[in-house]
Amino acid sequence: MTQALASDPLARFSEPTRSWFGEAFAEPTQAQRIGWEAISAGRHTLLHAPTGSGKTLAAFLWCLDRCFTDPRPRPPRVPSKGRGLAPAGSVRILYISPLKALAYDVERNLRAPLAGIRRAAQRSNVELPEVRVASRTGDTPADARRALAKDPPEILVTTPESLYLLLTSQAREVLRGVEHVIVDEVHALAPTKRGTHLALSLERLESLITGAGHPAPQRIGLSATQRPLSAIAAYLGGVGEDREVTIADAGARKALELQVVVPVEDMSRLGELIDPDEQPSGPVAGPEARQSIWPAIYPKLLELIRAHRSTLVFVNSRRLAERMANRLNELAGEELVRAHHGSIAREQRLEIEEALKAGRLPALVATSSLELGIDMGAIDLVVQIEAPPSVAAGIQRIGRAGHRVGEPSTGIIFPKYRGDLLEAAVVTERMLAGAIEETRVPKAPLDVLAQQLVAMCSIDRWRVGDLHALVTRADAFRDLSREQLDGVLDMLSGRYPSDEFAELRPRVVWDRGTDEVVSRNDARVLAITSGGTIPDRG
Repeated sequence: MTQALASDPLARFSEPTRSWFGEAFAEPTQAQRIGWEAISAGRHTLLHAPTGSGKTLAAFLWCLDRCFTDPRPRPPRVPSKGRGLAPAGSVRILYISPLKALAYDVERNLRAPLAGIRRAAQRSNVELPEVRVASRTGDTPADARRALAKDPPEILVTTPESLYLLLTSQAREVLRGVEHVIVDEVHALAPTKRGTHLALSLERLESLITGAGHPAPQRIGLSATQRPLSAIAAYLGGVGEDREVTIADAGARKALELQVVVPVEDMSRLGELIDPDEQPSGPVAGPEARQSIWPAIYPKLLELIRAHRSTLVFVNSRRLAERMANRLNELAGEELVRAHHGSIAREQRLEIEEALKAGRLPALVATSSLELGIDMGAIDLVVQIEAPPSVAAGIQRIGRAGHRVGEPSTGIIFPKYRGDLLEAAVVTERMLAGAIEETRVPKAPLDVLAQQLVAMCSIDRWRVGDLHALVTRADAFRDLSREQLDGVLDMLSGRYPSDEFAELRPRVVWDRGTDEVVSRNDARVLAITSGGTIPDRG
């Protein structure tokens, strides 16, 4: 690194970008300094930094600057190999988020630097090319999807499942020129089958890009909570030449202010029968009313909500989120609280998120749907009902409070029963010590492989050797043998181990003479309608 870049990390950027950043921020954060060094050198990069340290801008700013300073002329649309016209141009920056809410948040937040850099250029009489951003998720309307396929933006914000669907359709043509792939909250994906599914999609994407004669895209991973970093880097980069990932570690732990609050005097009495003289009477009376912690939790929660600017309450089920929001509003006598989870309609979800970001919503009860790095600057308290499911999840959830550089995150945990109290105490101690669970990437999940094989063969004819070469470039499948792959293809082509499976329909046709595989006519519909591994929760 030159002396100029060491003293001024913004020196590598164009004048409009430097001008905008200097107006918007006092100085770059440590995450941005070390992230820009690796990303601007073109290296695959894993950026590890605490919540609220500017990781997303660290990943995007260099890529945005390249779009402005190294524009790619948009060619006229020409007939494609399939039906109709090929798209004019290509996506250049692909951002992948594990949550739809985070995808929308990033899409909105990108508009500020895009507009700001353009204004700075205009003041200097510098003409910049158009750089557009759009999202493609399960909520994207059909007409918007068609428009994206015909005239792709320079920046596409999407989810793992939507990337899989794009790659399994003619719309994949818009991805042939991708230069940078940014995977946000990579720690939430790496230890799951969903992450393994994404890893195969990334290999399919790279094959698509290099097959069109373009260089392989730069991979950039972002995360606040993960250990060991080497395992996450291997997951991000995959296997092969030029796959080494530079780890940019700015992982100073974010300051946490935690309390474990027990709102009852004696937790040992929870579940006991209430004394007959104290039981409620009338039509709501039950035959065996028992001691519950909820009558003590609700007033305490309402007191906390009224004492803070904006409170985020995490629960572990959609049903509890709705019930708690309704009960708190009844107790308050006004609508102070809303519920947020994966089953809420897109328009309602966006309305809730905007109200929370703007500080207009005093409280929100959410599932894991708001766990990851959504920018909720107005939140000053996070409440967790029950012990967090893991230390990493606890840090992520409590980290939603004070989501700005240098601010501590304040959180309160309400255990529901005695065993939960013990677990909450242990998790809290480990959160304060930063003792995050070790990440383990699943090894060769064959159900995920089978789904991706059907999708790949539904749009192209593949030689089995080429399939094996592509699949084993993903870290989770690096040790997959040709015999294992043949076994999966045997099953998919209808060669079952016994007659018990004879009623299952084959999904691919494997010509063992030419060693080529192609999906059956109805397999593509199955691959699209049954894609992904995301659990039905949150």
